[in-house]
Amino acid sequence: MTQPVFRSERLTPEGFEALAQAHPNVVIPLEQTPQWADFERSLGRQPYGIWAYYDDDGTPAVLMSLLRMQRRFRESLVSVNGPVWLTERSPEAELRLMRTVQEQFAADPDTDPLYVRMQVEHPQPPADGPIEHGWYEREIVVDLTPSEDAIFKSFRPNARNSIRRAERSGVEVRTIERNDWIRVFRGDLFPILQETAERDGFSSFGADYYEKLLSELGDYLRLLVAYVDGRAVSWLITTEYRGYSVYYFAGSTADARKTFAPYLLLWEAFKQLKAAGNTACGLTGIVSENYPQLVNVTTFKRNFSKNVVEIPTTYDVPLNPGKYRVVAGLLSLRRSAPAKVRGALMGAASSLSKLRTRTGVRS
Repeated sequence: MTQPVFRSERLTPEGFEALAQAHPNVVIPLEQTPQWADFERSLGRQPYGIWAYYDDDGTPAVLMSLLRMQRRFRESLVSVNGPVWLTERSPEAELRLMRTVQEQFAADPDTDPLYVRMQVEHPQPPADGPIEHGWYEREIVVDLTPSEDAIFKSFRPNARNSIRRAERSGVEVRTIERNDWIRVFRGDLFPILQETAERDGFSSFGADYYEKLLSELGDYLRLLVAYVDGRAVSWLITTEYRGYSVYYFAGSTADARKTFAPYLLLWEAFKQLKAAGNTACGLTGIVSENYPQLVNVTTFKRNFSKNVVEIPTTYDVPLNPGKYRVVAGLLSLRRSAPAKVRGALMGAASSLSKLRTRTGVRS
């Protein structure tokens, strides 16, 4: 028996807004909006539309924004922090969505993806991989609906004491005015991010990425900076969309830790976000099976809430399962093999790609 599929429709920005307004209680990540797609476009990337998927009776079931990614030997469509479910996210519904995108994009003459990457809450075939993990799987979420006093009391003692110590140390938190964002970030904050990345062992984007973020998505951002003796020591960027906020990017110097500046900075951010009508703030990823490297930030974030939210893991939905397994195997060997073997593997993959082009074989 053929698996039923959803009806799909590419949305205009106006269509997206109408559908979003019809579902006011659904949390829609900023990464799934037309505004984020415009930001991706400003970076030279290729958004491939925001799609709505409808049930047989016309009920909208899913929203999903897709980004077209072209890497060596493979093209893919990636849903960053998506899809967004407007109806029950049952195993049967997720299977139906996966079958839908397989049929939809295999027949699309304008794209030739090896797979569609998305979050899957109920892992089952055809979900596979992923070749690379694409989003964190657990996060801390702080409830901003209680009073400020109640929020503060909900923090762990370490956080409350650290906030008080920062105040006694003379830490000053400033909200940077929008017309100063680029100047302040370029001159004072990006060097702090570079120090943070080197100290904590992660790779940051180049300065242009953050400057584009600030210029393209300014209506949805806040930039707060903590100063000690007039010198910037810690900063953060938050996002806001439809009453849900996210502690998105941050950096701090070693001196900031001595004065506990990051604690006071985040507390001031919570107060501003609450005053602006946000009901919650996600603190982004914490340690999980696929992201052990996040252990360094987990302790800090756990000080602010016990509310750990599980986020569906990212999987690939192959459009050609046989080829997908070959490419995934080659890439896995490439990562683990010595340099000479990696070169031979990439040569074989290149020959396969050229053969497909000459014969007109479609992924």
